[in-house]
Amino acid sequence: MLIEKLQSLNDRFKEIEKELGNPGIMQDYEKYLNLTKEHSYLLPISQAYLKYEKLLSGIKDSLELKNSDDIQIRDMADEEYNSLILEKEKTENKIKLLLLPPDPEENKNIIVEIRAGTGGEEAALFAGELFRMYSRFAERNNWKYEIIDSNATGLGGYKEVIFEINGQNVWRNFKFERGIHRVQRVPETESSGRVHTSAVTVAVLPQAQEVDVEIKPDDLRIDTYRASGAGGQHVNKTDSAIRITHLPTGIVISCQDERSQIKNRAKAMKILLAKLYDQKVLEREKQISSDRKSQVGSGDRSEKIRTYNFPQNRITDHRIGYSVYNIGEVMDGNLSEIVGKLYEADIESKLKS
Repeated sequence: MLIEKLQSLNDRFKEIEKELGNPGIMQDYEKYLNLTKEHSYLLPISQAYLKYEKLLSGIKDSLELKNSDDIQIRDMADEEYNSLILEKEKTENKIKLLLLPPDPEENKNIIVEIRAGTGGEEAALFAGELFRMYSRFAERNNWKYEIIDSNATGLGGYKEVIFEINGQNVWRNFKFERGIHRVQRVPETESSGRVHTSAVTVAVLPQAQEVDVEIKPDDLRIDTYRASGAGGQHVNKTDSAIRITHLPTGIVISCQDERSQIKNRAKAMKILLAKLYDQKVLEREKQISSDRKSQVGSGDRSEKIRTYNFPQNRITDHRIGYSVYNIGEVMDGNLSEIVGKLYEADIESKLKS
């Protein structure tokens, strides 16, 4: 029962407060950090429990007064009872949200990879437009972004662009962007006016620290080569580009955006850490199959998640069957409405599970 679960968590909250009040707790700093983190999680739950307990007591008293011989008292008790029942339902919904396990990636910054898929140059152009959409979305929320690596095309698109975004709640706002984004429109190069369908793949990786992933030096093969730009034009005349191969997994990361070999190596390692950590996250999610089924989409990059139909001015997110008819605004970074609907749907499905 909910009340028993809350009582148990409230007892644990009291234990933690007692432990944190112990002057010797700072001698074990790691334990102190873990306790403060658990305290922060349990504090709103404890507060909600006390309110819930008070509501249940008030409902019990109102029920007793509803049997009074005094008509006035019965009417007042009936009104109070109905009001308390509504408040109880609201509080229960709030408590269920509080009881959802926190997302371990919640406070992490992210690395976003956008790759052109089917559609040739049109797909590359749309990859560039998605990059602009996400960078504008970042600017609207005062998040910082920086390109880590890119492979531009001659017409201003990208075969691939990788960038990082740093700021509060970036993972929460981007985690549902993983998958295939499909665009339907008439390309500028199309003389007959026929609508083409192209696809772009987006991956969103939580940024990892070295403490999250262990990489042994012997597991890496690092090659250097000469960086080149669009159309084969040399960016510089030194072997500044870096290719890192993680031998146990076969993951290959290349980076050539910087003129400095050291900077390219640092960026490539950042991407490698994120990819290895992402594998750990996916393995953990697979183990919690019931939780995975309750999420909005699987995060699988092969899943078609959204269609951008320019002739109809429509964007449809297929996971929740939700459409908006302001494609220009969304492409200019106004993603809040779609992201909000996805977040609400995810919470609702988790509560049902």
